[in-house]
Amino acid sequence: MWRSIELREIRVFLVLAEELHFAHTAERLNLTQSRVSQTLRGLETRLGGRLVDRTSRRVVLTPAGERLRDELDPAYTALTGVLGRFAEAHQTMAGEVRLGVAWHGAIDPALLRAIDVFEARHRTCKVEILELPFRDRLAPLRRGEVDLMIVRLPIDQPDIELGPVVTIEPRVLAVARDHPLAAHGSASVEDLAEYRVPDLTDLGPREIATAYVPETTPSGRPIERLGVTVRDFSDLVILIARGRVVQPTVASAAPRFAHPNVVCLPIVDMPPSRTALAWRRGATDPRLLAVLGVAREVLGGVSSRDEQPAC
Repeated sequence: MWRSIELREIRVFLVLAEELHFAHTAERLNLTQSRVSQTLRGLETRLGGRLVDRTSRRVVLTPAGERLRDELDPAYTALTGVLGRFAEAHQTMAGEVRLGVAWHGAIDPALLRAIDVFEARHRTCKVEILELPFRDRLAPLRRGEVDLMIVRLPIDQPDIELGPVVTIEPRVLAVARDHPLAAHGSASVEDLAEYRVPDLTDLGPREIATAYVPETTPSGRPIERLGVTVRDFSDLVILIARGRVVQPTVASAAPRFAHPNVVCLPIVDMPPSRTALAWRRGATDPRLLAVLGVAREVLGGVSSRDEQPAC
C-alpha cells in the first residue's frame, strides 16, 4: 500500500513533524485540522505503524515517526528540487523581456538573429527593444525599467552582471567637415590633444567614459574637455558640426552623427570597442535567462570575461 503514497501526504507529515501542532500545521498548509488528521491516519495505515502520539496537551513523534522524518526530509527536499527545476526549465514562456539599447539603428544583426531565435522558440514571449536615455544609461536597468541592456565595455559595477560580447568594432572620430583633421582622412589618439572633446563623464560609469575618450594620449599629453552641458545627442552633433569639439565614437554610430557638416574618420591607433549584454546581478526571471541562453548560442558564447575588453 505504501506505493500509493502521494507527495502532498509526505508534505503534511513533515510539516506536522516540524510544528508538532495540528492547528499550526493546518494553518501553514491552508488545510483544515480534520484534513491534517485524515491525511496522517491514511499515511499510518499504508505504512503499517503509528507515526505520532497525540494527547490533549501535546503532539510527539513516535520513534518510528522520528526515523521516517529523518530519512524523508532530505529525500523530499531533493525530489521537490528536481521537479521544480524541471518545471521551471520547461514552463511556457509568456510576456516580454525589455532590452535597452543606445539607439535602435546600432543593434547588431547577430543580436537581432538571437531575438528571432528566442521568439521562435517561445512564441508567447517577445523581446521589446527600448531606447535608453542619453544621460545615466544604467539607471533604467537599476530601476527595473529594462531587464537587459547593451553596455559599452569596460564596466565594473557591483550590481551589474555581464554576459556575452555583442560587438567588436573599430573606432572613428566625428569632426566638422571643414576641421583640419578632415583633410587627413584619418586620426590618431595623439591628435586629440590638439583639440577639445565634450565632457561626457557624467553620463555613466567613469570607467566607460575614460576608456571611450582617454584623459591623456599614449605620450601623456592631456586631452582637454569642453565644459559645456550636453543635454542630448542633438547637442553633441551641433557642437561637432560647429567645430567646437571632436568626438571619438564607433563605426556603427556614424549614421547617428549624420549632418551635412560632420564626417567620421577612422582612428588608426585605438583598440576596437566592445559591447556586451548586461543585467541586474541576481536576476532569476526565466525569460531573461532564456534570452541570455539563446544569445550565447547565436553570438558564439564569447563572454565579456573571456578577454580583456577595451574601448
